[in-house]
Amino acid sequence: MRFRYPSQGNRTGWLVLAVLFLLILLPLIAVVIQVLLPGVFFGRLKLGNLSLLLDVFRRPLWYVSFKNSVTLGIGTTVLGTIVGTAIAMARANWAFRGARLLDFAVWILIITPSFILAQGWVMFASADGLAAQWFGWQSLHSFIFQPIGLIFVMTLSKFPLAYLTVYSALEWRVDRLSEAARLSGGSRWTVWRTIEAPLLLPAICSGAMLVFMDTVGDFGLPASIATIFRFPTLPYSIYSALYTSPIRFDMAGALSFYLVLLIALAMSVQLYAMRKSRYDFLSSRATRSEPKKPRKGGIYLIIGNIVFLAVVIGIPFGSNLLTSISGSSSAGKGRELTLDYYKALFGGDNETLLEGLAHSLEIAAIAAVIGLLVGFLVAYVLTYSQFKLRKTIDVISLVSLAVPGIVLGIGYIFIWNQAWLEKIGLLLYGTPWILILASVAGVIPVITRVVIGAMAKVPRQLLSAAQMQGASFHQRVISILVPLIKGALLYAGLAAFGASVFDLAISSILYPPNFMTLPVVINKAFEDLQFGYAAAATLTGGGIVILIIAVMELLIKPSRKRVKQ
Repeated sequence: MRFRYPSQGNRTGWLVLAVLFLLILLPLIAVVIQVLLPGVFFGRLKLGNLSLLLDVFRRPLWYVSFKNSVTLGIGTTVLGTIVGTAIAMARANWAFRGARLLDFAVWILIITPSFILAQGWVMFASADGLAAQWFGWQSLHSFIFQPIGLIFVMTLSKFPLAYLTVYSALEWRVDRLSEAARLSGGSRWTVWRTIEAPLLLPAICSGAMLVFMDTVGDFGLPASIATIFRFPTLPYSIYSALYTSPIRFDMAGALSFYLVLLIALAMSVQLYAMRKSRYDFLSSRATRSEPKKPRKGGIYLIIGNIVFLAVVIGIPFGSNLLTSISGSSSAGKGRELTLDYYKALFGGDNETLLEGLAHSLEIAAIAAVIGLLVGFLVAYVLTYSQFKLRKTIDVISLVSLAVPGIVLGIGYIFIWNQAWLEKIGLLLYGTPWILILASVAGVIPVITRVVIGAMAKVPRQLLSAAQMQGASFHQRVISILVPLIKGALLYAGLAAFGASVFDLAISSILYPPNFMTLPVVINKAFEDLQFGYAAAATLTGGGIVILIIAVMELLIKPSRKRVKQ
């Protein structure tokens, strides 16, 4: 007989569903409503003219933004998927020196905000940048600052999504399929093309869709590139619509609709590809993949890995470092070294960075705590409860991972900028709380996935037995579940904290007046062509955040040891 506790699971399920609806689904619905009923959120209710949606093909800026987003998305998806898949297969099949450095670099690229990577490339490849001044590469500027060059730069920051997806799928393999094909006379190319590649198709499709969704919703690259090269995309044009006079909510709503539409189409393509075919080939004969030492060509793998890491890591981070200690206010002018920019960060006349850093750390800490609570409850419902709307909760929790922060920010403006909310004390627009809520919505999917993986290892019977002994829901969670997954909870919280500090899209859209955040401080300095100050602020702020996370990790280890004992 299977023991169930539906009442508690249902109550928790409805609570979680209500919170996710408020934080994630309602803002997205507001974006669509604004298109159908323009002005409804600002006291001017009227039936929308759906022809506004067609203006994206008539108005030059709208059309160019849409075309650039599609071009950048498709180009980066194709190139990023090819690069990520090729590197993942090489990493899974061959053992070579520096392989762990490649894994480390992949994670660095994933957690580093795209605007920091883009700023590094701008400092390196601009007309008077480091490449021209230090190496004499004058032609690099004309290559990078064009659509193909931007696709190249975006690929180098987005390929890790495809890499991790494919590499995870290569963890297990059934060699008998390939061996049978080789015994039948198939060449290595034939075996890969007809057996190995088709078996990887679901992972390749998933990686490709992740690359596409992350690319079309990216705000950091166009925001950074705009200082050198005008390349408007949907996210950047949405941002511009809110920070021009007069404010264009119609433009922001219409472009947000198309951005959500592109994301929805990408998710639909992925689901279609997954449903059309089955590739469940693992059996008892499956073995864990073990990289082998190449018989020949090993030195080329090592050299290729070094060159690749020098490009994807060395250029963006090295450019920030060199520019921060360069003796000129623009990147690359002069080779004298100085610490003037670092001194300016903490000078008595300039407290902007310290204030922005303090605000960002405060918001990230609160968002991590709230997000950890919500993510824990979401994971609990998905793992242990019999709540009938569990799939709905799972989909909503993933939506915020796919939907760009710029769109979520627009929805928050529509929802929380209502005059009637001021009468009940809930007018959150223009306050730091709206930043916190938006940050919570952004970190929920990350926390949920981490915690679900840990909860999957805790048998349901442990909680059922405790309930049969009279333990309440609170007692079961605090005394059994939390101690067993404490490490995962803490690491999920740290990941959420780090992601919230450098969320440029949310900060740029929702930061209150006179309440600067670290990403906004860095981006504004970069827009003013203060490259040295922006680079110093980036490295200083990032170093402090990494230091905080490292200290917290050191505090985690003793706790984990005590739990094991």
